[in-house]
Amino acid sequence: MMIKFLSNWFPSQWSKWTPWHIILLPIAWVFAGIVSVRRYLYKVGVLDSHTLPVPVVVVGNINVGGAGKTPLVIYLVGQLKAQGFKPGVISRGYLGAANTSVSVTKESKVGDVGDEPMLIAQRANCPVFIGRDRVATAQALLNNHPECNIMISDDGLQHYRLGRDFEIVVVDGKVGFGNKASLPAGPLRESVSRLDIVDLVVVNGAWRAVYPLEALTKANVAHMKLNSGEFYNLIDNGLAGNATLFASKTITAVAGIGNPSRFFEQLKKEGLTFEQKVFPDHHAFKAEDFECIDSDVILMTEKDAVKCQSFAKANYWALPVSATLSGSIITQIMNALKVPK
Repeated sequence: MMIKFLSNWFPSQWSKWTPWHIILLPIAWVFAGIVSVRRYLYKVGVLDSHTLPVPVVVVGNINVGGAGKTPLVIYLVGQLKAQGFKPGVISRGYLGAANTSVSVTKESKVGDVGDEPMLIAQRANCPVFIGRDRVATAQALLNNHPECNIMISDDGLQHYRLGRDFEIVVVDGKVGFGNKASLPAGPLRESVSRLDIVDLVVVNGAWRAVYPLEALTKANVAHMKLNSGEFYNLIDNGLAGNATLFASKTITAVAGIGNPSRFFEQLKKEGLTFEQKVFPDHHAFKAEDFECIDSDVILMTEKDAVKCQSFAKANYWALPVSATLSGSIITQIMNALKVPK
């Protein structure tokens, strides 16, 4: 109970300044100092980073919480394939049970590999491996799939032991960087100045934070939009359609993601009226979580759907999203990697 309270309480402090920050700020300064020293030690070579035989594109963020990395990774895989690349994806596999490097397939158990890698494996149709050790995981992927000629590291910005050729930071345009303080006083894993040395900042949605984006980074900026696809049924994936499927039905929308309001806003844009039920990010759903829901239809994200597939009922539906970006992100990557056009 206390852990759940703290997991909700800390994020509630990150968008503002409160008297609690008198206590939290000294801890945040220590955290920020440790992070800066660690990054410097990798930069000057005191701590070793490992270079792979293929280019590495890192997709991450400097703050905690969902920003839209998974749709971007899926988008990148598709765009790289279109340019003739054969990409592979590595990930930590958040909350997955696996302790070693493991291949993620459509037949994997989400409890073993994590929800986001599972979704990437289902949607991207490319080799996906998870593991705590990013270097060992990347090497395992290449050993099993020597055809892969470019690597995408999902949520790997702070994993400096793995060398990288192109860094992308994803930012939620609505949330921004909160109060711009380091953990635990704010949401930042690294300072905002880290943006000056990444290759690309991708803003998910319109920028609504109170501080101007152009004042935060010298990096190139691209804007990402998440487009809704057709709702599909978890029991029969071939059963799909738009919001008219749910006309005159009672609906409960369930979300266990980092930013549930984004999902709810998408449903409202579809013209739907619904009850909301929010769970913590990466919540390990079980059938009992839905016993108290008395609605004709239960709607959820694809990320949540992969965890509900084994006990889904006929009234469970998922809404897939796909990313589109302004500008040519692939051209920027190829230019940075000096890949001939």
